[in-house]
Amino acid sequence: MQVPYSLAIFDLDGTLADSFPWFLRTINDVADRFGFRRIADEDVEGLRHASTREILTGLEVPLWKLPAIARYARRLKGEAAAEISLFAGVEAMLRTLSQSGVQLALVTSDSEANAREKLGPAAALFAHFDCAASLFGKPAKFRRVIRRAGVEPGQVIAIGDEERDIEAARAVGIACGAVSWGYAAPTALRGCQPDHVFERMEEIVDVLCRNRGIVGWVSEA
Repeated sequence: MQVPYSLAIFDLDGTLADSFPWFLRTINDVADRFGFRRIADEDVEGLRHASTREILTGLEVPLWKLPAIARYARRLKGEAAAEISLFAGVEAMLRTLSQSGVQLALVTSDSEANAREKLGPAAALFAHFDCAASLFGKPAKFRRVIRRAGVEPGQVIAIGDEERDIEAARAVGIACGAVSWGYAAPTALRGCQPDHVFERMEEIVDVLCRNRGIVGWVSEA
């Protein structure tokens, strides 16, 4: 029997928060400000099938500008927090996991203040936050969160919506789950062979609570 997961590490944008429409509205303004290639409507689907490194190369983003771009993007997200909502069912899913004994952690490149505002009341369900990660800095964040949680890597799953989330989980020897409703195309994610692909929010509960005797959702009411 599979050991139940004791810690679930979530990504935020594209996994819990529906920020892709905001990203599409904003990215070309960021491109003009920092001097990289703008995205045309016909480019979007191709980018959803590309890795983060391929996207950066294709858009001709100077790597030395990434820290400044990230800071600017965090500020814009803070200003637009009211426009970015959680996906339907997120709070019920998180509450069910928490009440079943799964510790929740959030690792995101966004700031903790922005993350808490997006999560709203659901922020209280998280035991650990490790925010403002660089695009490729998640492995170190994962290790830090696992140490804080006091669990073994075999009891941990990281859940995200991009190839780099899967790569980061593998780098630290933990399970990885990919959601189909985020930034990356589902076919691209399946090509990375994550441990789990989640098509619906309820499937996260089904997998993580399978051996915990928990059935059904905890009401959001």
